[in-house]
Amino acid sequence: MAECLDVEMSEASFPLEGDLTCPICRGIFRDPVLLPCSHSFCRECVDRSRQHTRKCPVCRAPCEAEQLIANRALGDACESFVKEKSWRPQPKPLDEDHCQIHRLPLQLYCVKDEHPVCVECVLMHPGHELLPLIKGTTYCKKELDFKLKICEEKLDLYKHTKRKFKSTVEFIKDQAKQAEIVVKAEFERLHKVLVAEEVVRLKALADEEKKKITAMEEKISSITEEMSHLASLIQTVKRQMGSEDIAFLQNFQNLKRKAQWTADDPEYPKDCLLSVGRHVGSLSYNIWKNMQAYVKCNPVVLNPNTASPWLSLNPELTSIKESLERQAFPDNPERFDPCVFLLGSEGFSAGKHRWDVIVGDNPKWIIGVCKESVVRKKKFTVSTDRGVWSIGLSKGAYNVLTPKRTKVEVESRPDRIRVKLDMDKGEVSFWNAETSKHLCTLTHKFKEKIFPLFGPGLHSTPMVLAPAKMTIYTS
Repeated sequence: MAECLDVEMSEASFPLEGDLTCPICRGIFRDPVLLPCSHSFCRECVDRSRQHTRKCPVCRAPCEAEQLIANRALGDACESFVKEKSWRPQPKPLDEDHCQIHRLPLQLYCVKDEHPVCVECVLMHPGHELLPLIKGTTYCKKELDFKLKICEEKLDLYKHTKRKFKSTVEFIKDQAKQAEIVVKAEFERLHKVLVAEEVVRLKALADEEKKKITAMEEKISSITEEMSHLASLIQTVKRQMGSEDIAFLQNFQNLKRKAQWTADDPEYPKDCLLSVGRHVGSLSYNIWKNMQAYVKCNPVVLNPNTASPWLSLNPELTSIKESLERQAFPDNPERFDPCVFLLGSEGFSAGKHRWDVIVGDNPKWIIGVCKESVVRKKKFTVSTDRGVWSIGLSKGAYNVLTPKRTKVEVESRPDRIRVKLDMDKGEVSFWNAETSKHLCTLTHKFKEKIFPLFGPGLHSTPMVLAPAKMTIYTS
């Protein structure tokens, strides 16, 4: 009889457990609170839910924090149920296809809450779209198919990007190899200049050494000869002094004249030592000063990482012209494409700067400066309102590239354009570098780093950055 009672009580506990179950966490209530809409939840579950919405999780009725009331009666019932359950036979766990609240088979799918429900749960989902399980499965699979398609597209993008990054690695290696060739060639050229300078200086030292030694040896030879004559005279006089008194006295005047040495005494010659200061004094400075004839200084050099794929640079990064075919450059963010431009390698934030550009007989070109954030990956109209301050030649006319093109009158076609940038005054001016004639000046309050801009056009004649004149000042 007791066994039967236990079974009956166990079976009777199933609906009770459903009544004591929190709709959010699906567990027995812990510190339950009552909402104004009469629904109860664990306090912790309500706090988590309120981080996303201020409505009841079941009926969606508005609810504020001060409206929550501790449901002590429900809490006591839950504690009693848990204590009884500890000694009663545990009910057989439900299959996954049954509702954990109402213990009925799951037959519907809630589109809004995205989980299956039983027929009794319909009242807990007012206004929600409910589908049969088969249609719900189809609906979910379609949504997942859509998301999987996006993921597959992302995967393809990642694969493509990985291939681009691998090709970029190879490009970087090739860049390093080409740069190494240029560096080694330049050092070899400078080494040859230094070796030649060394040979010249050592030869000058050896020549002076030979000259000074020869002069001293001639002095030594002259003194040796004089010493020989003087020694012979001494011996002669001494021998005559040993003669008989009468003979000695009779020959005294002659001996006295012979003993009279009239030659000048030898003196230490002036400037007989090496001019060491001329050979080693400020040696490194003098060598460096002489190196000016073999060194070029470019106030601006080109940045190949910004060059359009249709442009080709020389190894020294001072000349640019059209490439016969599109080059396989990495599509890095700094590169201009499709516009045929490139920038200088260094930007300016302050100070005065100037550089000369040899345009030659190119029929179309653009020269100026631009802000660092200028558009790189799409075509744009070159203008001051796009962050570009420049002049250009097109169809035989020189224009200042402002929103309304301003024509620049020139007396003769300039072969070399000079750009002067004054960051502090906010001015960029353009000049005919051959005649020093001013062409135009643009003003702007520059708020970001400014870079030299070059648009050589698609021509075989290169646009060249002219080297600056170097002057050494000492104080």
